[in-house]
Amino acid sequence: MKLMTTPLRKLVCAVAIAGTAGVSMTSHAQEDCPVPGNLRVVIGSTSTGGDTYQNSSIVADHLAKKLDINAKVDAVGAMAGFRALDRSRNGNTVMIFHDQAYLGNLYGVKGYDNIFEKYTVGPTVAINPGNAYLVPKDSPYQNIDEVIAAAGEGEEIRVAIQPGGVSEIGFSALKNAVKLKHPGMEKNVVAVNTGSQADKNQLLFDDMADVINGSVQANEQYTRLPEDDQKAMRFVWLTARNDTIKQTNEEGMGKTTREDLLQYVNPNVTVPQSESQNFTFDKEFFFLYNKDMDPKIVSCIDNALEEIYAQGDIQEQQKKSFFIPNFKPSSEAQTYLKDKRDQYATIIENIQ
Repeated sequence: MKLMTTPLRKLVCAVAIAGTAGVSMTSHAQEDCPVPGNLRVVIGSTSTGGDTYQNSSIVADHLAKKLDINAKVDAVGAMAGFRALDRSRNGNTVMIFHDQAYLGNLYGVKGYDNIFEKYTVGPTVAINPGNAYLVPKDSPYQNIDEVIAAAGEGEEIRVAIQPGGVSEIGFSALKNAVKLKHPGMEKNVVAVNTGSQADKNQLLFDDMADVINGSVQANEQYTRLPEDDQKAMRFVWLTARNDTIKQTNEEGMGKTTREDLLQYVNPNVTVPQSESQNFTFDKEFFFLYNKDMDPKIVSCIDNALEEIYAQGDIQEQQKKSFFIPNFKPSSEAQTYLKDKRDQYATIIENIQ
């Protein structure tokens, strides 16, 4: 058998060495970034049509592509999500949730532990700027100032909320504002506790609530109905920061433009939090990890998301879905969310 010529032998060797180097580099990358090839992303919602699922799917898809893994979003709800996280020390399961993760604990909701002690708080990824409060379109209250004034004058203001989280924090802020402006009259702001957004809407339709917690996404359609329609509503307050709404696309949501939405946020709408500060609240989404998960996975996801957000495609996709991109790496997010938690804890304590 004729021996291979020298040039051909050199070429084969070069290819073999390159292949070996490629395997070595891949192995090294996996060691540095040990994210499982099949990643389960549980969320604190059971709805596959809500904002938590929609936002988590956008993030998970980009992360899967970046890390060359399979990532599946699983809408199991808060309690099942926490339990899944408790069992996943190897990092096969991570969670994406929002501020309710710590607000539930502040409100004493069963099953909500202190996330800053029990879990590792990961990066923030987005804001839903649409948290809103609405009244019937024929309501005598034209704005939130009139709602606060009415409570101060002895009128009972019934506010439909889902207790124990994002829905309730605005209610707590409203009650606190009445206490600041009209001490002793905060008792006139009464929670009507219910469940889904459809349930809150129905209370308004049936004249069983004067104000409801809603969202721009879910309720904007009702604000376009004529006043004599039983389902017609008006926005009176968006809890988001002014700067957050300014980051939405100019067309806003539905037929309500960004300029329209800015009418309902601070400083055009003021809900006092203290003598020197007005209340605002951005509903923010972030990762949670098992406390014993490999820190390399935390770093890997942080680094991958940093690169994803630097590229810019995810921002366009989020904003089209009425989310505001908001990436903060884990260490920064932990400090930021703790401070946010402590600020709202003060409000809740003030009205108890």
